[in-house]
Amino acid sequence: MAYNLAQANIARFKASLDSPLMKEFVDFLEPVNRYAEESKGFLWRLKDEEGRSASYLVSPFKDEMMAVNISLWEDVDAFKNFVYGSVHSYFLKNKKKWFDMQGTSLFVMWWLPEGEIPTLETAKAKLDTYEKYGSTPEVFTFRTFYDAQGNLIDS
Repeated sequence: MAYNLAQANIARFKASLDSPLMKEFVDFLEPVNRYAEESKGFLWRLKDEEGRSASYLVSPFKDEMMAVNISLWEDVDAFKNFVYGSVHSYFLKNKKKWFDMQGTSLFVMWWLPEGEIPTLETAKAKLDTYEKYGSTPEVFTFRTFYDAQGNLIDS
């Protein structure tokens, strides 16, 4: 069976998206998401009903300032290339400008059978599982990475 890599991350915004503090982040949301969609190995990302970033969705975390992002990639290399080898890396390096690093901030990945799409409910469950148990073959991070067969891979 073939698998794809799903990822979800949540973080708490420092201000609402219409705040001047968030302007740079908001100005680049759509260009960065469009770049992701055009990247080799990209399969899908969570969007609102208007096709905008998932940052505009009502948070399932009972906190309107909590941003959620979910995407699906062919494999870990495609995802890593986008995260660390593109304009996205600027926003990752500067996340303290826009996100409250004292609050909840989680990033997780998991393998999904090819053809399946991650749901918001599944992502929330994976984030909850990671927060409770840490990395397992079912949910993990780059620090403790598992392949699709559940084998721990040295990073």
